[in-house]
Amino acid sequence: MGPTTPYTSDLGDREPLSSMKEAVERIHSLTANWTPAQFERSYAPGKWTARQILVHLAQTEIALGNRARMALAIPNYVAQAFNQDDWMSAEAGTAQRGASGAAGPMALDALVAMNAFNRAFFEKLSPAERATAFSHPEYGALTVDWLIHQMAGHLRHHLVQFDEIAKRPA
Repeated sequence: MGPTTPYTSDLGDREPLSSMKEAVERIHSLTANWTPAQFERSYAPGKWTARQILVHLAQTEIALGNRARMALAIPNYVAQAFNQDDWMSAEAGTAQRGASGAAGPMALDALVAMNAFNRAFFEKLSPAERATAFSHPEYGALTVDWLIHQMAGHLRHHLVQFDEIAKRPA
């Protein structure tokens, strides 16, 4: 078992890199042929839609992949905290300027591409590189390996929501 993250229970004893790949492949297989209306379904009242979750997951791949790269490139790197709801609001702000924000298929493509990009990067890291330390204002002292486990568990957490959304009528 790897380091303890907020998503350790979601990841369980799965190997994180293969789990990332499996989760994204499953999300892709569930959503690849959805209509725009299907992307606007949610797993529960008042919760994000499938499209919003895809945007969130793509944003997370960008942010956390960048954190890992910065930790490896900058000694004593301190990660910047971000609020996922503020990021979602910024994305939704495009709707106020005459667009609807990222469409479901676009967000899905971004997630698939960024996840593959990050996994290719992570797979080449040595154990010493995965042990590279950095700090975070909320979580304290972390390592790149912790971040990899966090990302894998986070994907599994949201995969459950996609499974639930897929059961709902369009």
